[in-house]
Amino acid sequence: MLLLIQYTLIFASVLILVALGGCFSEHSGVINIGLEGIMVMGALGGALMLKFVPATVPAIVMIVLVIAAAVLVGMLYSLLLAVAAINFKADQTLAGTALNLLGTAAAVVIVRAINMAESKDNVSSTITYIESKKAFLVRIGGFEFNWFMLIAAVALVVSYIVLYKTKFGLRLRACGEHPQAADSVGINVYKMRYAGVLISGMLGGLGGIVYITAGVSEWKFENGVAGFGFLALAVMIFGQWKPVNIGFAALLFGLFRALSNVYTGFPALVALKLPSTIYNMLPYIISLVVLAFTSGKSRAPKAEGIPYDKGQR
Repeated sequence: MLLLIQYTLIFASVLILVALGGCFSEHSGVINIGLEGIMVMGALGGALMLKFVPATVPAIVMIVLVIAAAVLVGMLYSLLLAVAAINFKADQTLAGTALNLLGTAAAVVIVRAINMAESKDNVSSTITYIESKKAFLVRIGGFEFNWFMLIAAVALVVSYIVLYKTKFGLRLRACGEHPQAADSVGINVYKMRYAGVLISGMLGGLGGIVYITAGVSEWKFENGVAGFGFLALAVMIFGQWKPVNIGFAALLFGLFRALSNVYTGFPALVALKLPSTIYNMLPYIISLVVLAFTSGKSRAPKAEGIPYDKGQR
């Protein structure tokens, strides 16, 4: 049972961070379908830091450096979406899809190039971080606490405060609901949308490194992040673009994802004799079912996905 809780919390942490990223972007008026690609690039930045920083450095230094690398790479990669969607008014869905396709491909090329530079015989897209990963883990009895769990909880609280208790949050949400009205009172819609996309890149990149370090000590970048970016979008929609609801939705989806890791420890589930692939599919099946029954009542920001034209009223 402890193992189920452990995996549920770590997978929920990933979903919370990435879904919150999508939440900020869409509240600003930009649909971020590219969260999958942003996760991969953030994971790449963090994984390279885990690979090259000596495992002997103090744990707090390792944590700060890895988080900084994942956040920075995620934000830089999200700039591609911001420029395309805000400056060039490109179709946001197509731009996000392009980010997803490019992210995994670019990560594979970069990792293979690094591995080949170290050894001509090593052409894999795998990065190993067995010792470095230990900086994030604290053993509490039979429970393995991961500092990312705390970071996700803090991000949830901070996101709620920022969106609903600050002037910045009010302005951001105004740009996603009625940008022309926001502009009429002196709010720079372009800057606010850039801020929303960059925050989504920051949180998406952080979610990427959390995902690839959850339960494993190496990652093959050809696998991307197994659709977790899209699952985070489902969590965001199910949570109605509200941080508190997103937290509860992430726990639900995280539970079903965790079952694929620990179902062998439950005799009742083993007795069903279901293939392991069924448990791997569960969170995605559940997301389809949940969205089929709830998406009709969901209320997205009114101006999301609509390029802002300053001259339009």
